[in-house]
Amino acid sequence: MKNILLLGDSIRIGYDKSVKETLEGYANVYFPAENCRFAAYVLRTLPYWITQCGLKGEEYDVVHWNAGLWDNLRLYGEDVQTPIDIYAYYIDRVCIRLKRLFPNAKFIFATSTSVQEERMSEDAKRRNSDIVEYNRVAVEIVKKHGFEVDDLHAVSVRLPEEAHSDTVHYYTPIGTEAFTNQVVSCLSSAIGLEERLVYREMLHTDKPVGI
Repeated sequence: MKNILLLGDSIRIGYDKSVKETLEGYANVYFPAENCRFAAYVLRTLPYWITQCGLKGEEYDVVHWNAGLWDNLRLYGEDVQTPIDIYAYYIDRVCIRLKRLFPNAKFIFATSTSVQEERMSEDAKRRNSDIVEYNRVAVEIVKKHGFEVDDLHAVSVRLPEEAHSDTVHYYTPIGTEAFTNQVVSCLSSAIGLEERLVYREMLHTDKPVGI
């Protein structure tokens, strides 16, 4: 079977187990135990995640990854965590490192999802306008490297309010199913799987950590 690695922040944590369950018998799905945080952290920690997940980099067929929501977070009324030009620099470096560490893999970049901005405190704020702009910059870079794009942002903006479990996350049956089906569709295409799979729900109910 094909081997797939999922990397990303706590949005990924919301769908990774359901993706694994839905693809059971068709592909092996791996993901780190931790939140993959911001782009610079992804760059630094990639080798450890390979070791943690148990396969060698060359054994993976697809890497589906994301970084962005940590980068555009505004704490205590200050500027974004990672200025967009620095974000672009790290996204480009992550692309280069992914190709080095996973020489046989196809790569899919997932866009960052929308938030309920109006309900957020100024002490921990994300702006949907920032998310759109960071996505635009990242997509331009990953496409330059030949990566595919999984537009989870487009999925998120179509979801009803009740799909949210809080202002950022979608740890609900509606949200989990929507993102799982989207990710599975992209992964199925990447591995040449034409069979329509039955969604298997595995809700993440733990409180998000550090986002």
